[in-house]
Amino acid sequence: MIKYLDQIEVQGKRVLMRVDFNVPLDDQGNITDDLRIQGALPSIRYVLENQGRLILCSHLGRPKGKRVPEYSLKPVAAHLSKILGFEVPLAPDCIGPEAEEMAEKLEPGKAMLLENLRYHEGETKNDPAFADALAKLADVYVNDAFAVSHRAHASVVGVPSRLSECAAGFLLKKELDYFNRAMESPARPLVAVLGGAKVSGKLGAIEHILQRVDKVIIGGAMANTFLKAQGLATGSSLVEDDLLDTANDIVAKAKEKGIKFYLPVDAIIAQELSTDVVIKTVPVQEIPEGWMALDIGPASARLFQEVVEDAKTIVWNGPMGAFEIDLFSQGTRSMAEAIGNAFALSISGGGDTNAAIKKFGQADNISYMSTGGGAFLTLLEGKVLPGVKALEECSSKG
Repeated sequence: MIKYLDQIEVQGKRVLMRVDFNVPLDDQGNITDDLRIQGALPSIRYVLENQGRLILCSHLGRPKGKRVPEYSLKPVAAHLSKILGFEVPLAPDCIGPEAEEMAEKLEPGKAMLLENLRYHEGETKNDPAFADALAKLADVYVNDAFAVSHRAHASVVGVPSRLSECAAGFLLKKELDYFNRAMESPARPLVAVLGGAKVSGKLGAIEHILQRVDKVIIGGAMANTFLKAQGLATGSSLVEDDLLDTANDIVAKAKEKGIKFYLPVDAIIAQELSTDVVIKTVPVQEIPEGWMALDIGPASARLFQEVVEDAKTIVWNGPMGAFEIDLFSQGTRSMAEAIGNAFALSISGGGDTNAAIKKFGQADNISYMSTGGGAFLTLLEGKVLPGVKALEECSSKG
């Protein structure tokens, strides 16, 4: 069993909290969306109010083990200082004598931020020496970074294996609670909506959810592989030809289990993916050579809308088309609105899906937007997250 942050004593202790502050920055180094920082605030404030000495750690971007100035967490420290109303100093590094001294001198009720974890190769390689050096900074470890909990990195699995007291933060708890409500004990019917480009990236998730769901909707470019598997011509649409048999197996399994399986019935097609092209709406049986399906059509949008209307639980991962371009955005817009209007517990996961929900003004109408794409998919595949397993093993020591 995992312990949660409010089940451990933090007063006077050095609390190393893994957060996900991998925020988008503009060319001037300003944060353009602080949603990830806001997500960690309940855990941060809890530690501070309970007089813990908070040491925050995160990665930013992909510096690949080198000190790359544009990936410094300096803007995050400044932003956090404004939010919390006191200076949150940034350590010059995430390990080593200076970071240790700053952590040692940190007063109860105060916070500091370590420099980018991925300035060191040891982070992504879960190097024992790097994990030792990080663990040296702390008395207690807290994981509140769901978005990286599917990765066996030093700050995710290495540190908790070296400390005797560990806990999940409130954001991680919320993610796991919502996911369990949706997939382990759902109100039914449970509808899974899967989109995006490739079947291969979601194969494990599709196969696992067939043991759980009542209905499956497939959209986006991944639907092309299913359509071609059924013998339809798909023109120059993106298709994974090596997965045609797999696609047919999935449809057969769904039928065997009595699961309703929905594919697009029409498509918005063009000869190239561009902002300035001629588009047509055609039935999926009539995609001509040299044309590609880039969005679900209006008939598919209506069909899918009717499917989610009576759902009690909806899990959504992946857009219905190339929604970043207005010509091909209507399918994803209609799905976002349909799920937003449904009287259901709705959970979305994945960067593209959440970006679409925000773009179409439905963020307030979705029950929970997961902060992790890869971690969300890992759970959909029925796997245990390495970060969660590490917390369970740490808790079992006590």
